[in-house]
Amino acid sequence: MTDHHYYMSRCIQLARLGAGNVAPNPLVGSVLVYGDRIIGEGFHQQYGQPHAEVNCLASVAGQDSAYIADSILYVSLEPCAHFGKTPPCADMVIRHGIKTVVIGCRDPFPQVNGKGIEKLRAAGVKVILGVLEKECIELNKRFFCFHQKKRPFIALKWAQSANSCLAGPNLERIKISNGIADRLVHRWRSEEAAIMVGTTTALVDNPSLTNRLWYGKNPLRVLLDKDLKVPDTHLVFSGDAPTLVFNTKKSAVAGHVRYIKIDAAKLVLPQVLEHLSALQVQSVLVEGGTKLLQSFIATNCWDEARVITNQQLVLENGYPAPSLNSGELVETIQLLDNLVTIYQNTT
Repeated sequence: MTDHHYYMSRCIQLARLGAGNVAPNPLVGSVLVYGDRIIGEGFHQQYGQPHAEVNCLASVAGQDSAYIADSILYVSLEPCAHFGKTPPCADMVIRHGIKTVVIGCRDPFPQVNGKGIEKLRAAGVKVILGVLEKECIELNKRFFCFHQKKRPFIALKWAQSANSCLAGPNLERIKISNGIADRLVHRWRSEEAAIMVGTTTALVDNPSLTNRLWYGKNPLRVLLDKDLKVPDTHLVFSGDAPTLVFNTKKSAVAGHVRYIKIDAAKLVLPQVLEHLSALQVQSVLVEGGTKLLQSFIATNCWDEARVITNQQLVLENGYPAPSLNSGELVETIQLLDNLVTIYQNTT
């Protein structure tokens, strides 16, 4: 009996190789199996380039090409049925005469969402749906959030002392996370479309908000600076990455910096998220400070929280870290004296 879970797990493993390179497209992996042998595999490698199914079939060696029609195609996400940057993958599968396709989960994108499955079945292809469905949805949690909730996936991140302080007295900047945790944070940055901070963090910490300790493309930098207090000499305005500045003063473009004016009489976060959604920004890593992070928590507008706690550091009279009053603990990582706890919003 064919082990569908085994081959779908391989699809997920392959799909992850595209992290940071395919947004706003989803991560997708595909495997072609003849008998009990994988004869082709591929993943979506770069936005605008061939999809996983195309790369999978293109990888089949010449001596195995005669077996394609009698093989089972596995794909972690429903094959597309529309013309976008590339032709419909469902049409390609049908042209190759493949008789069975195993799919992890449906695609929530309105132009697909069941249409790829319908097209395959209408052509006589046997479709098996929902193999490792939960894992396949988790793989593309950003993509699903964006299309189902109509807003970016929001990941909150902060580093705190053992007594839950973000900084010293009077916002004194103190090194909290260790070098290993810093590299993990920069990996996180490389996996998200954007990174966000508020005025105080930009002024006090003067962060560059790049993933210089990791590899891959830097995220889009998003600064919430209502009164334009952050000088343009600060690192958030460096040429390392584009920057959006949400403010109540002006709309303008200055090189790689774009100023977006929001209505001072309205709530800030809904306006910001609406603009980011319109720009197809599917995920945001919010790195501070406490006021901004707490505003996301207070409005229940967050999907994941990643907290780094230095278990050996106590800050007397320190500046308090955000308070997370809900969320399910899903993962812990011990990095020397730093404990990383990751929570999911289940409400």
